[in-house]
This record gives sequence, C-alpha cells and structure tokens, in this order.
Amino acid sequence: MKKLYGVIGDPIEHSMSPIMHNDAFKQLNLDAYYHPFHVNREDIGSAVKGMKALGIRGFNVTIPHKSSIIPFLDGIDPLAQAIGAVNTVVLEEGEYIGYNTDGLGFLKGLEEECPFSIEKKKVMMIGAGGAARAIFYTLASSGIEKIDIVNRTVQKGEQIINECPYPTNSKVLNLSEGSLKMNDYDIIIQTTSIGMYPYINESPISLEFLSKQVFISDIIYNPFNTRLLIEASSKSCSGQNGLAMFVNQGALAFKKWTGVLPDTDRMKNIVKSQLGG
Repeated sequence: MKKLYGVIGDPIEHSMSPIMHNDAFKQLNLDAYYHPFHVNREDIGSAVKGMKALGIRGFNVTIPHKSSIIPFLDGIDPLAQAIGAVNTVVLEEGEYIGYNTDGLGFLKGLEEECPFSIEKKKVMMIGAGGAARAIFYTLASSGIEKIDIVNRTVQKGEQIINECPYPTNSKVLNLSEGSLKMNDYDIIIQTTSIGMYPYINESPISLEFLSKQVFISDIIYNPFNTRLLIEASSKSCSGQNGLAMFVNQGALAFKKWTGVLPDTDRMKNIVKSQLGG
C-alpha cells in the first residue's frame, strides 16, 4: 500500500508541490503518493484529525494555515515554535510534529546562488510577514547579526526583532528610509507578495537611489523575473527569484518524511517547465 503525503491550503489548486514531490517519489522508486487537500480555515482541526486517521505520513502546510495549525499538532520543533509557523508536518511514532523548512530552504538557496559569502554581510529585508519572520530567525540563528527590516508598518518589524530568540544587531526602517539607505547593505531580501502574478507591474520598493552592486533575492517565483529583479538587473546587480527557496524547502520536507534528499536540480526544472520559465 502506498504511503500517503500531501499539502493543505486554501487555495491549493495552484500548488507546484504535488508534481514536484510525485516525480521525486517515482525517480527514487518510493511507493508513495503526494496529494493536494483543500482545507478551509474553520476546518483545520478536523483536517488534522482526519489525516492522522487516514495514516498520512506527512504533509506540507501553506497559506492560511501555517500558524493556525499549531494547536492541533502533538509537538513542534523549537525553530518552528520561535517562528510561530509550521510548513511541514511529520508523523513520528504516531504523533504529528511540526517543523518549518521555509527559512532553511531560503538560506540554502541564498548560499547556492549568491556570488559571495554571506558571512558577516549586511542584510536589508523588505517585509514583516510570516515569510519574513521565518527568514529573519533562520538567518539570525545561523550567525548573521546585521539584518535590518524595511516595512510600511514599523511596529510589525519591531515585533519580529524583539521576539527573535537569537542575538541580532537590527533596526526597522520605513519604506522611504529603506529606499534612501540601500547602499549601506550587501544583500536585499524581498519577502512580500508584491510583484507576484498577476500583479507583475508592482514593486515593493524603488531602487532609484541604489548606486552599488548588491545581491537581490526576491522570494517570488511567478513571474520568474519580477519588476524588482528587472530593475536590479538594469543597475548591474545580480539576483535570484524564489525558485531556490521553494525547491529547497520542499526537498528538506521530503528528507524529513523519507530520510532521502531528492534531486533539487530536477525539482527546479520541473517547476520551471510547469510555469513556462
């Protein structure tokens, strides 16, 4: 009998995870299947009970359930607890344990594609939502101390910094301050949904005053080249979209479920093909 895995979210029909994971199962000759489950906000508790009753060995969690699922799990990893969000659930000795591989997936993708070592570099992070919190805490836990947050609402950025369990030397800037002070940083990380399809002509911040070469990481991968990345390229800045983060967080979840790390290059090519990239 096949081992069952899946992803829960609302909406869920757009997810690239099923085709990516099912291909990995097939390539590795694992008798398993990954299925997308549409779960409404009000049904999250019942869904978790139902998945355990069905013997589902593990699943991913996407918007809007990453935080609301926590009370319904049997346990939670310390990093996921600190972040306050879960994106991966693993059945361990009959219990559902929650993890967060978003930040770790981002960090791995950044290290793979950034043309210089990120150690001791100055980082500007745009946004203060759930993805920003996962990335901020993971970077801080890896020893990167200078991570400043740029956000429309300064209080949200301050909350992330104040609640971070790892030492940082960080401050919060509003959008105008961030735009003016970009040249103080080596890496700029864009964590919001601004610029995502279909709103491809939007950008979270202007690069008008950027006059040095920095590495820009935009966690959006649809479209492949956001307006922010196009503007960065016009200023001779290198960058990356969110494909590496998406694939690496999925690969880390896959390893937690199966003990095997899948072929991430193959996973990237599958997602590119599906999106026409």
